[in-house]
Amino acid sequence: MIFKRFLVESSRNFAYLIGDEQSREAAVIDPSDALKEIFDALQEEELKLKYIFNTHSHPDHTTGNKELATKTGAKIAKHEAAFSSGDIMLKDGDMIELGTVKIRTIYTPGHAPDSICLLADNKLLTGDTLFVGECGRTDLPGGSSERLYDSLFGKLMFLDDTLEVYPGHDYGVKPDSTLGFEKTHNYVLKPRTKQEFIRFMNE
Repeated sequence: MIFKRFLVESSRNFAYLIGDEQSREAAVIDPSDALKEIFDALQEEELKLKYIFNTHSHPDHTTGNKELATKTGAKIAKHEAAFSSGDIMLKDGDMIELGTVKIRTIYTPGHAPDSICLLADNKLLTGDTLFVGECGRTDLPGGSSERLYDSLFGKLMFLDDTLEVYPGHDYGVKPDSTLGFEKTHNYVLKPRTKQEFIRFMNE
């Protein structure tokens, strides 16, 4: 699997490119303002962009969708709870194939109503659900600490510790992590009841 990460310095957003080495099919996750880097990588690796995934609909992640789709013919995929329509409206558990690479949708609302994580091989792209050493805020419109608790403790905490975590922003002491490391060291994930977590997020 081809895997590339691009950092948008102004917003500390990460955009990601996943490609299949055999079919040369590719997907971009949260293009943000990394279009030049994405186009350069597509050309360098001789990849055909098939999909543009959004981990949620906040503008710092979706900027670039239209231009990227127009120039490549790629389909925009987002969760069905998104407030704007896409070409592919995803549900929890949906699988998108790029040649031999399978990308699984994990619905993780809380930061936003349409937040998703994407699992491709051993790489977990967490958007703004989980950062290195932190989690996404829930005080923006549509945010919910209660739903984020269910997403973190009801879903992500049950995934394999060896999964590599690739967040939507460069907010941590390192750009990526493993789920096992985050379970042990991320203070957000320390054992709490739901009510304790809600109070923690509101403080």
